[in-house]
Amino acid sequence: MNNKTNRRRKFIKTSSMAVAAGAALPYLSFGRNTFNPWKEDKVIGHGEFKYKVDKEWGVQDPSKIPVNDCHEMVLDHQGRILMTTTGKDNNNILIYDRSGKVLDSWGKDFPGAHGLTISGEGSDQFLLITDPDTHKVFKTTLDGQILMTFGSPKEVSAYEKEEQFKPTETAVAPNGDIYIADGYGENYIMQYNSKGEYIRHFGGKGNGKEQFDCCHGVTLDNRDPENPSLLITSRTKQEFKRFSLDGKHLETISLPGCWICRPVIHKENIYFAVIVTKTWDSYDGMLAVLDSNNKVVSLPGGNAPEYKEDGLVPPLYDGVTFRNPHDVLVDNDENLYVPQWASGKTYPIKLHRV
Repeated sequence: MNNKTNRRRKFIKTSSMAVAAGAALPYLSFGRNTFNPWKEDKVIGHGEFKYKVDKEWGVQDPSKIPVNDCHEMVLDHQGRILMTTTGKDNNNILIYDRSGKVLDSWGKDFPGAHGLTISGEGSDQFLLITDPDTHKVFKTTLDGQILMTFGSPKEVSAYEKEEQFKPTETAVAPNGDIYIADGYGENYIMQYNSKGEYIRHFGGKGNGKEQFDCCHGVTLDNRDPENPSLLITSRTKQEFKRFSLDGKHLETISLPGCWICRPVIHKENIYFAVIVTKTWDSYDGMLAVLDSNNKVVSLPGGNAPEYKEDGLVPPLYDGVTFRNPHDVLVDNDENLYVPQWASGKTYPIKLHRV
């Protein structure tokens, strides 16, 4: 989309410099970097959510395991970490173990690989991969077999051309229904049953409480099992919007200064990457952690959260930790893993909880 293209253009100079610097580093022949100048022995975050930064964790030899823009990560039932990365000449899914070793990679059908959702139980787990570049969403097995493909929704009159559909994220309901967020397209949320049959759509671009301005992320919020809901990003408006599973608006959560990618639920908290706080012209992103009352309690990579009478004070970047964090994965030990977009083809970072 135009906004995305413009943002990428602004990063060309900075990203090219970062790539050139990275190319000068010495490498082993087994896929791992022997030296990484970004390694830091520092603690970031606030309150009960503090972390030690490890910028060496995911680094690989780019001649053997290349990445471009890294977008999202999920954890499978085997404890493996799967990540999406863009590119026509490299595999779009990388599979890490907890130590940062790449176990496998696959997939050249998703050059714009963006959103990554995992659902199902045990060996029946599956992935949903969104690709705004090919205008499709793919349901796959964990080893890359394509099971189902969603294209531009013919049931929605706003979509006159396939190219209008630029999906960025998905969520799966307890009954198996699939929700697709068209964050870079027309800003609708489409709901399908587990067979891929259309049920309804809601949202669309606009300023109304039931509309979005870049519905970049969507997730199932099952913290109240009796009343599950959808938590949906309206990124340009710097807010979350909560909807019922049948598309009714329930609340809006304002987070000024936070250009949010997608919400990630872990226990009672909401985690998310703030890709931008002030401007797309420089790296100024961070992570955020919300408590069960939707209050920010930690800003890893930023200043201590501050509230005034009118709400959250826009956060300030610490100037060193991240470039453009695009997602956050929380493991069972509550460590965090962070892939980054338009950041000089950098590999994901690990934050060890302290």
